[in-house]
Amino acid sequence: MVVLNKIYTKTGDAGETALGNGSRVAKHSLRVTAYGTVDETNATVGLARLHADGDMDAQLAMIQNDLFDLGADLCRPDMEKDADAEYPPLRMTDAQVGRLEAEIDAMNDALEPLRSFILPGGSALAAHLHLCRTVSRRAERLSVELATVESINPAGVKYLNRLSDWFFVASRIANDDGKADVLWVPGANR
Repeated sequence: MVVLNKIYTKTGDAGETALGNGSRVAKHSLRVTAYGTVDETNATVGLARLHADGDMDAQLAMIQNDLFDLGADLCRPDMEKDADAEYPPLRMTDAQVGRLEAEIDAMNDALEPLRSFILPGGSALAAHLHLCRTVSRRAERLSVELATVESINPAGVKYLNRLSDWFFVASRIANDDGKADVLWVPGANR
């Protein structure tokens, strides 16, 4: 259990932060940037939830919890040393990826196929979900970049890839099952 009885520690004043294994790195390191962007994604999900209710809100709550799991996963380097750790590190699983896929498929069943690209917008919820989508894509790009220089859990990258798809399909659901999508009209303003 995490106990936070003092919020500021001053340990980061010199531009470094501690990772989950206790090692210290620069706050601008790629690993910190990747899990920081996962945290940004989580904050955008919090904004989207202001406009969600019912099943959509419940699914977004699960995603927020998953994003904390993903941040914990990314902040813990040295996956190859997991077996030697005093406490097993929290790692993303393929089951979390599978849940997103099942939810995407269920939502997509209610939608007509797209015949045009859509613009981010429509309802307030849809607009916020599009913001979630773009921030999660950035988190994915940073995680993929991190994977080129350090080992990371591939399930985390898969999760981010499916998550942006989830946000896209959910935005269409939030736009009256796609009926209120804002369609792109190529060259409309030339």
